[in-house]
Amino acid sequence: MIRVPLHKALESLAWLEGTWRTENQGSGKYPTIKDFSYYDEISFMSLGQPMFNYTAQSFSNSDLKKPMHRETGFLKVNPGTNQVTLISAHNFGLTTIECGEITDKTINLNSTDITRIKEAKIPHVTQVRREFKLHDNCLEYIFYMATSNTPVLTEHLQAKYMKVSEEK
Repeated sequence: MIRVPLHKALESLAWLEGTWRTENQGSGKYPTIKDFSYYDEISFMSLGQPMFNYTAQSFSNSDLKKPMHRETGFLKVNPGTNQVTLISAHNFGLTTIECGEITDKTINLNSTDITRIKEAKIPHVTQVRREFKLHDNCLEYIFYMATSNTPVLTEHLQAKYMKVSEEK
């Protein structure tokens, strides 16, 4: 893909641009499922607009060729503010719009809209929250979710990533 310059509105997020991989396993848990480990790769790529193209791909702990989850979308910055929106589509038929803000090297997002395909399995995801935080050159990630069976936001995923590509 052709590299395009970083939009001025993304300058405060220049540290995020690139591809990140879990150095060790991420961990997943939820009250209704068995705890699990996974490997993950996420990418934030400049489009020359006030947004990054965002992709995330998770793989089974036991077999790196077995995909578990994929999402793709855009992390959009409202120029002149610290406000951001993540628009994403998930491979199991869910779309989310999450709004939040950038504070120093932290991005906090909360869902404002969730839609799903009519064939989506129950329990349905009803709310999400996620945090990306840069700490000691490591990107820390925590994802919370509420479902129709667990109506309170509950930690679901936690991972630490190392940057493997600058995308520059």
